[in-house]
Formats: sequence, structure tokens, C-alpha cells
Amino acid sequence: MSRIILSLLLVFAVSSCKNDKKEISEVSETESAVIEVVENEESQESQESEETYEVSTVKEFEVHPISHATMVLQWDGRTIYVDPVGGGSAFEGHPEPDLIVITDIHGDHLNVETLQAVSVTKTKIMVPQAVADKLPSDFDPQVDVLNNGDSKERSGFTVEAIPMYNLREEALQFHTKGRGNGYVIEKDGMRVYISGDTEDIPEMRALKDIDVAFVCMNLPYTMTELQAAKAVVAFKPKVVYPYHYRGKDMISDVGKFNGWIMKSGSGPQIKVIQLDWYLE
Repeated sequence: MSRIILSLLLVFAVSSCKNDKKEISEVSETESAVIEVVENEESQESQESEETYEVSTVKEFEVHPISHATMVLQWDGRTIYVDPVGGGSAFEGHPEPDLIVITDIHGDHLNVETLQAVSVTKTKIMVPQAVADKLPSDFDPQVDVLNNGDSKERSGFTVEAIPMYNLREEALQFHTKGRGNGYVIEKDGMRVYISGDTEDIPEMRALKDIDVAFVCMNLPYTMTELQAAKAVVAFKPKVVYPYHYRGKDMISDVGKFNGWIMKSGSGPQIKVIQLDWYLE
């Protein structure tokens, strides 16, 4: 399975973003169709290889995509499952989770049978109230309910619940504000953002000091590649993983997303890494 390891070094120099000359917000959907994609000067290894990037601390951080919104993060000797679905067999070969975070009630984020298969007594499960309401009572001792803006420390990680919701009128029924959570997970100064199902909301654009971000893009449920790129340029994570990019009728063009980021003035400060989230 594809694996990325970030070797996190204590010394890290970040170029100033104050002199950005062109933000993606200046580019319309129509104009973007004729923009020449600016490619990374750094060569990209195949998705099956290990890649090493400098971030901002000294801890190991591994990303294992399972499918769509589901992933395993191995971080400083701990294991986090994000939106575990797909049955227990999807997680064979991975350590038992110390922490599980679930973003929303939809079936690509919440599956009770999978949760029963992968969680163990030590596992803490962080969820919004709408998810907690759908869990059997035998999970009660393990569950922490976080509403938007809440935070809690578990297993050495501070987890903050970030709003996730739709902005477009035609999509408001998919994700109402306050029902689901994105998350910022922090340990020893390293901050990882998981968007959940959202559009380029103000709360995302206002994020600060994000080392690694997982950002969704799929229609009609979340946002376009351009919306996602604009949001990423606004909060400037050091590394961004596009994920959750298969929609109702199509797979989003992650290359286009990458190209818009590289075209912006912030492009040199943001590393886009594409993994294979869809094996079938």
C-alpha cells in the first residue's frame, strides 16, 4: 500500500509569504482553463515509494490511505484511525488504534460494524454529537463528544473540532453547519488538519500554523478543485494531501488543484502530495 513518511526535523526554514504576487482568488474558473499548469521543480516519486519531507518537529508521521475519507496515521508511536469504514479486513496489518476520529454521519465516514471490528478497550473515539447519537451504548465509555470549537487531549494529542459545512445553496442539505467536525490534531507543536466534508469556509481559511492538511474536493457534496486550492492558499499548510476526491459522477482533477496552487504566489511554500485513495 502507498505510504508516505514525513521525517520531521527540528530545524526548518519557511520562506516568507508576505510578498505573494498572485493569489488564486484572482483566477476565475474560466480563466483557469487556459492557465498553463506550473509543475513542481522537485521530482515526485511514485505513489508506492517512501518520500521524505521536512516539516517542523522531530516526530515520525506516516500516512496510510485506506479509501476515500478513511486513513491510518502513525504518529510518534501512536496510531490514529480517521473515519474507519470498509470492514475490519481493510485495516489488516495496521496496529490497533489508540485514537479514532469520526467526522460525520454519512456512510463513507461512519460504519458501526467497522468500528466494532477495529476498536479495542484502550481506543478513545472522538465524534460530533450527531455521530454519538448513532452509536450503540456499549461504546459510551470510549466516546468523547466534541462540538465545533471544542478540544480535548487524549493519548498525548490535543484534538480540536473545526466546523465543516456547505456554502453553496444547492448543497446546503448535504452538510449543515454544526453537525459534523473537521479536526486539527496537535502533538509537540506539529498540527495536522483533516477537513471532513466541507467547502472553503472561513474557519478553514483562518487556520494557522498547519504542518499537514487533508483537504476534500468532490461534487456535488463538497467543493471544486478551485475552491479547495483557494482555501489551501489562504491558510498555507506546509504539506497538503488531496483526499475524498471521488464525487457522484466523476473523480476530481487533483492535477488541476496542484497546478492552481503552484500558479499562486504561495505555491513554492506548499507541497502537494497525491496518494492512491481508490484501488478499485
